[in-house]
Amino acid sequence: MTKTIKLLLAATGLSLMTLAVPSLAADSDVVAKVGDQSITAGDLDLAAQDLGEQFSKLPPEQRKLAVLSALIDIKSLAQEAEKAGIAKDKVVEARIAFLRERALHNAYFQKQGVDAITDDELKARYDAEVAKIKPVEELHARHILVKTKEEAEAIIKKLDGGADFMTLAAEQSNGPSGPEGGDLGFFGPGQMVPPFETAAYALEVGKYTQQPVQTQFGWHIIQVTEKRPQKQPEFDAVKEQIRQVIMREKYMVLVQKAREEQKVVYVDPAMKTAVEAMEKAASAPPAEGAEPAGAAPADAAPATAPAQ
Repeated sequence: MTKTIKLLLAATGLSLMTLAVPSLAADSDVVAKVGDQSITAGDLDLAAQDLGEQFSKLPPEQRKLAVLSALIDIKSLAQEAEKAGIAKDKVVEARIAFLRERALHNAYFQKQGVDAITDDELKARYDAEVAKIKPVEELHARHILVKTKEEAEAIIKKLDGGADFMTLAAEQSNGPSGPEGGDLGFFGPGQMVPPFETAAYALEVGKYTQQPVQTQFGWHIIQVTEKRPQKQPEFDAVKEQIRQVIMREKYMVLVQKAREEQKVVYVDPAMKTAVEAMEKAASAPPAEGAEPAGAAPADAAPATAPAQ
């Protein structure tokens, strides 16, 4: 993939989705006529792909009728435009040519990219990605949150004397988990504020902090009740996300190959200079500690996509 494509796609902020290249309905029954042109059930399905969104709040039957009405309007004015010779207008001809090419672009990617993705390919990618993940430990913890260090120290003394952690949490914790005995459930690295996380991960199961832990929320006494390896997401839960990533990769490969075969040339000198500057900026190493331009956080969904 050229750096130019990466930059342009990132700059547009397009979301990755399956391109709209619908299959026509098997039912070809004529549902209406506009002049000598018939509208079939298949025509309605096709129109719904582009027009259905604006009628999405309508009940299904009303939505279908709204799409039909819109399609009749389109065909009626289109026929009037043909009679008026508007189809021969240079701007209109260019627009029709663009829409035709976009439809071909979408159909080609649907056939060569989207439809070519198999469940075996998705599962293989899932297995490969899961294998790269380093094992992470989760903690199940409770805490008692109070406003002052002195309050926290007094609670620790009670715990040292044999008081029950859950009872003290229910009686004295200011946190919303107090009524549940301070139960925070399971959490992994990065889910708690740093001071809390550091203190919690340093504890053995069944132990509580011997010194109060301060965060922006107040003073905590933390008890770890369980540790376990963090579960990896099930294949079915992330299958569609994986599909999106593979779709993007296939699109980039198809576009790069097509560009090379068609021998793209920038005839306009100013445009050529601008493209080269963009590619140079994309190839420059990022500043230390900075992410590359257009990069998304590691846990974000892909942000680039085939043009719609």
